[in-house]
Amino acid sequence: MAGLDDRGKLHEDKFAHDNDLEFKANARRNKLVGQWVAELMGLTGDAIDAYAKEVIIADLEEKGDEDVFRKLRHDLDSKNVDISDHQLRREMDDLMDSARQQIQDDAT
Repeated sequence: MAGLDDRGKLHEDKFAHDNDLEFKANARRNKLVGQWVAELMGLTGDAIDAYAKEVIIADLEEKGDEDVFRKLRHDLDSKNVDISDHQLRREMDDLMDSARQQIQDDAT
């Protein structure tokens, strides 16, 4: 019986660890995409980091990426930055891959 308990605990620990890594990767992606969009909007210096923090906070509105996408889309449109929804979503996906790799690299 102890073996089953140990195995169950291992699965719980792995699940918690994987969720923690995904949360960190998502926050890192939001920072990266925020920096990218900030530069597209012509922000510089501390304004880039401040905007990236806004994007991270925007992700707390609802589960998934739509809250972040809506913020980015709205902000890009308000600054008349010409970028398609497809390009924006693709960059978000690419930066998620980069963020996951960065988090894995940081863990080793």
